[in-house]
Amino acid sequence: MPSDTPAPPATLRHTLLTALLALAFGFLGAALWSYSGLADNRTRSFLLGNPDLLPQMAQAYEEQEAVSRLAQMGGEVFAPFPGVVLGNPQGKTVLVEFTDYNCPYCEASLKDVNRLIAENPDLKVVIREWPIFEGSDTASRMALAAGMQGKYRAFHDAMFQSGDVTAAARAAGLDMDRAARDAASDAVSTEIARNLELARALGFTGTPAWVAGKRPFGGAVGYEKLKAALAAAEPVA
Repeated sequence: MPSDTPAPPATLRHTLLTALLALAFGFLGAALWSYSGLADNRTRSFLLGNPDLLPQMAQAYEEQEAVSRLAQMGGEVFAPFPGVVLGNPQGKTVLVEFTDYNCPYCEASLKDVNRLIAENPDLKVVIREWPIFEGSDTASRMALAAGMQGKYRAFHDAMFQSGDVTAAARAAGLDMDRAARDAASDAVSTEIARNLELARALGFTGTPAWVAGKRPFGGAVGYEKLKAALAAAEPVA
């Protein structure tokens, strides 16, 4: 396997925890000995008595690495597939969402995204279609086809409401023949493959996942955390 291929999430987390455990017993033990006069056995007892520190350290390390990988990507993650944007297409405040139509947390997050859009006329939400659930590929392909017709928002909302690809496409007013061709096109296949690679590179393990400014993070975090992340983000050129 090439060295730049991301490790599976479970393996990556296990590796990080193992490394951090070694670092904790090594460097933390030395630091505590130097500054507090504690012996190694007391350091070990402290860490074993506070096992929640290791997952916290692993999470902090993962977030730090994700920020570094995001910086290496340049602006790729912020560049939308044609038409696949919610809010203001010219907005300088940018939120990126990796989403799947069969993800209940993505559906629950829709109201938070819509609220943010309603409150901020400068907000541009770049949607990255990431079909990770069984049966989601067809919906993601039709969504991208809808973007090519300038009707992404209509399809996006209708798809979450009905859960039926054909019904959502008709509700959005798509040219069905053109949509079928576009959904099967190389451009759409390339976009889905690109989104998969971007998500893996950023260490995302599921949907929804987000990028606000220089900070990637995952989960249905809710309106307040999304708003705070955007408030701390620098405008995207």
